[in-house]
Amino acid sequence: MNDTFNNLVIYNGYPLSVVIAVVIHSFILGFLIWLQSNTSIDSLELVQPTIIRALIIDENPQVRNERILERERLERVEQERIAREEQQRQQEEEAARQTELERQREESERERQALIEREELERQRLLELEREREQQELQEQRRRELAETERRRQEEAELRLQQEAAEAAAAQAARTEFELVQSATAIIQMAVEQVWNRPPSARNGMRAILQISMLPTGELLDVRITESSGDPAFDRSAENAVYGAAPFTELQSLPINVFNANFRTLSLIFQPEDLLN
Repeated sequence: MNDTFNNLVIYNGYPLSVVIAVVIHSFILGFLIWLQSNTSIDSLELVQPTIIRALIIDENPQVRNERILERERLERVEQERIAREEQQRQQEEEAARQTELERQREESERERQALIEREELERQRLLELEREREQQELQEQRRRELAETERRRQEEAELRLQQEAAEAAAAQAARTEFELVQSATAIIQMAVEQVWNRPPSARNGMRAILQISMLPTGELLDVRITESSGDPAFDRSAENAVYGAAPFTELQSLPINVFNANFRTLSLIFQPEDLLN
């Protein structure tokens, strides 16, 4: 028995229960083979094999300890491997995360730079548009100023021409009016002198001023001496001469404005120069 146990120990530490199970199964196998060879096939009945349950028996403590140590070693190795793999996975994840963060930072930086460039380009474009608008406004202002200057120059030129024309017309009208007044006054003066009856007391140098009122038809309304010659006979003869020369039909051809301004009331100087002392 001790030899058998020692042999079992020698065979790599196989437990006794395994040896017993092998022996029992060998016996059952041999019995079945014998039973098959001595029994007809027709009368062969199936017999349910007997289930043999192996019992756990104590094993060699040294072998158990070695196996436990080996299992613990393997578990440690596996745990270390798992830990290394987990650490490597974490490192890879961390590296991937750092790479992704770096990529995101680079992408964000590129986007920021692109945004800055777009903003700068937009600012330059707006500045250029503003400069163009200011240039256009300046050109438009210059054009308006030139147009306004040209318009004022033309207006001033036209105004000068109008003023010159008006002055010329006024001068011409004044000359014409003056000539008309002088001519009509001379006619009245001549007509009065022609009908004047010289009194015996008349002398050279006498002068009487008569104010006469007339209608546009030349009819006489009134005669009044505003400045006496000092000789009543001379003044009365001058007044009678005006009444005798009326009406002055030549005044009918005068423009009404000329008549109203000069002949509606006329101061006539009566001063004959052909008298003898």
